[in-house]
Amino acid sequence: MDLRTLNRTTLQRQLLLRRSAMTPLEAVRHLVALQGQEPNPPYIGLWSRLESFTHEELTGLLYGRQVVRSSLLRATQHLTAAEDYLWLRPLMDAPMRRSRQAAFGRVTRGLDLEELARVARKHLTGQTLTRPQLATLLAERWPHIERLALGWSAQSVLPLVHVPPNGTWNRYGATPFTLAEEWLGRPLEAAPPVERLVTRYLAAFGPATVMDVQAWSGLTRLREVMEAMPLRRHGKLYDLPDAPPADPDTPAPVRFLPWFDNLMVAYADRTRVMSDQARSRVCVGAIVYPTFLVDGTVGGIWNIHDGALHLLPFDPLPDETMGELEEEGARLLAFTGMQGASITWHEHANCSTSWPPSNWPGPR
Repeated sequence: MDLRTLNRTTLQRQLLLRRSAMTPLEAVRHLVALQGQEPNPPYIGLWSRLESFTHEELTGLLYGRQVVRSSLLRATQHLTAAEDYLWLRPLMDAPMRRSRQAAFGRVTRGLDLEELARVARKHLTGQTLTRPQLATLLAERWPHIERLALGWSAQSVLPLVHVPPNGTWNRYGATPFTLAEEWLGRPLEAAPPVERLVTRYLAAFGPATVMDVQAWSGLTRLREVMEAMPLRRHGKLYDLPDAPPADPDTPAPVRFLPWFDNLMVAYADRTRVMSDQARSRVCVGAIVYPTFLVDGTVGGIWNIHDGALHLLPFDPLPDETMGELEEEGARLLAFTGMQGASITWHEHANCSTSWPPSNWPGPR
């Protein structure tokens, strides 16, 4: 499969070739999970993909317990459909414990994680606690361990969700913990098949290699699993047998993707959506900058701050493309409640430009 066909197929499955008529809940299900370290990016990610979307729709799904916010893929915050959380969270147990060990293993040496889970569950039964509140209670049992490590460790070994208003539009603050089974009123699946995760990933992100699926999910040793599945092969790429590739000549409109958008981190090899040089500027440490797509690939980054939409292209853009970005940017500003705000262009970031720009703010 040539790179352009792969690009258009990916954009089609990501609902980025044309805005979809799916409902927000259907879109969340299709995309498996929306990266949600910050409250606003999932809203913008859905706005870029759906024909008609309002803030109230996603907020209503969170309050209605149809969508939940929790640590999931790669031990990072995501929004996912409640019915998917029940099988997805058990599959993420090993990656989350591995991530916890890497971050806090040294300072929690000797900590019995099963005992920690039991004690944390007891404290959380019937109530919601912020991470600092839970850590304070856990410190009564383990006073020699720093509280930050206790709070994060509890989050890694217990299925916890972060209940609204946390994670809704423009709502920040301490992360609340609630036992997932209490919030959802249902138990998690005991042994969900990993093949389900592979199938759902390919439906939204495929075609993809084994390494791509592992990079997105945080799981390992998937080669034997995928080789045993009835998947179509395009060289090293795997795909669903009934999922046709997109027409490579399909036009790709400009699109704005938010901070941490899953498309930017869903592959080991990301050249289908951005060059290696662009990747070095978009994915910087734990930060994934908001991007705009031009002809289906990353053309630069954007941000809203100081009352304006700021656009920083990676290369010079034709006037026609700049006009399309300004039109789409005006729609983005209206969605964020800043209708009529100015749009500011920055000089394109050539190879000699220091990175990240010294005056470029972080997410918020």
